[in-house]
Amino acid sequence: MDGIIAMILQNNVDFITEANRLKAIVIEKEEERQHDMRPRRRSLWIHPITAQRMTRGVFSTLYMELRGDPEKFFSYVRMKAENFDILVERVQHLIRRSDTYCRFSITPAERLMVTLRFLATGESLSSLHFQFRLGISTISGIVRHTCRALWDGLHEEYIPHPTMQTWVEVADRFLEVCQFPNCLGAVDGKHIRIVKPAGSGSQYFNYKKYFSIVLMAIADADYKFVAVDIGAYGRSNDSQVFKLSSMGRHLYGQTFQFPPPRPLPQTSEPPMPFVCVGDEAFQLSEHLLKPYSSRGLTNTKRIFNYRLTRARRMVECAFGILTAKWRVLLTSINLKTDTVDEVVKACVVLHNYVISKEQLSIEDHSAETTFTDYSNQTYRSSATVSRIRDHFAEYFISPQGRIHWQDDRV
Repeated sequence: MDGIIAMILQNNVDFITEANRLKAIVIEKEEERQHDMRPRRRSLWIHPITAQRMTRGVFSTLYMELRGDPEKFFSYVRMKAENFDILVERVQHLIRRSDTYCRFSITPAERLMVTLRFLATGESLSSLHFQFRLGISTISGIVRHTCRALWDGLHEEYIPHPTMQTWVEVADRFLEVCQFPNCLGAVDGKHIRIVKPAGSGSQYFNYKKYFSIVLMAIADADYKFVAVDIGAYGRSNDSQVFKLSSMGRHLYGQTFQFPPPRPLPQTSEPPMPFVCVGDEAFQLSEHLLKPYSSRGLTNTKRIFNYRLTRARRMVECAFGILTAKWRVLLTSINLKTDTVDEVVKACVVLHNYVISKEQLSIEDHSAETTFTDYSNQTYRSSATVSRIRDHFAEYFISPQGRIHWQDDRV
């Protein structure tokens, strides 16, 4: 019995000893981690390379040369010099910093140029660091703050909350350009590729097999964005994102200031509601039309799908123009998700700003638009909403609403 007791006591001693050893290891590792997290002391107050920013940086050496060549300036910052100057005036009070006794502050023009170059190319912060001779952390702060300032300073004028008068103007323009009456805009979503955020799991992993956030937008007939919603998880599909977004809640809940229903052109009755147009991913509603399913299409339904496709292409073209000019949206953005939202918002408002200042030529693309054969519908629609779509379809084959080339295209 004494031997058994002695053995048990020895085992307890060994267990306690091992536990103490493991505890000491954990404490040592935690101390090392805390030590690594402490701010490191800089070996230099300012690096010799960045110290020469005023004489050898891109802004000090290239900016004035670019001002002398309009084409090169436009290629570098994606806008004309006069519009760049207007932009500096609009946001300088939001991005200006004070000089100190130790150094001069970075001017608003240089801050804007760094940000526009980042948005126009998607270059890494390290690449911009060597070009502009600014610290990487400094550039990171400049991009974040300037993007926020661009949105704050421009969105009330270039992406204001749509009013009833705004919707009427958009609808009249759609009728002129796309021959689609009572159309408030074309809606679609775009995935913006990002580097996987730490600890996010699969929230941002989309069906295209990369990580993203979703930009949901309504575009008008001039390729400008009327309303946007930014930041939804990439794993959600367009319909889910739209229903959960502020735009979707407005549209399905009818809380936007939509104009009252009015008859279609050259008809007296019945009055038809104003609608947005989307693809087959969206849910049919009183204020959102989507194509008929490809199963059992009649000629009337084919023509309706073609006419809706002509109108819906405006948002796809808007996304194409947006990403062609601001190529950061074509890269995997390696920033925090909050900063990515600011970057996308800045790109969207700059898109509208540049188009407003530098008008695009809107050509007739009727011969280029082809009928798209859509897959089966996902959602069941109510009889009332279906009748609205059917009435539009009947109007498009009537003498009042038909266009002469539509039969050839379907």
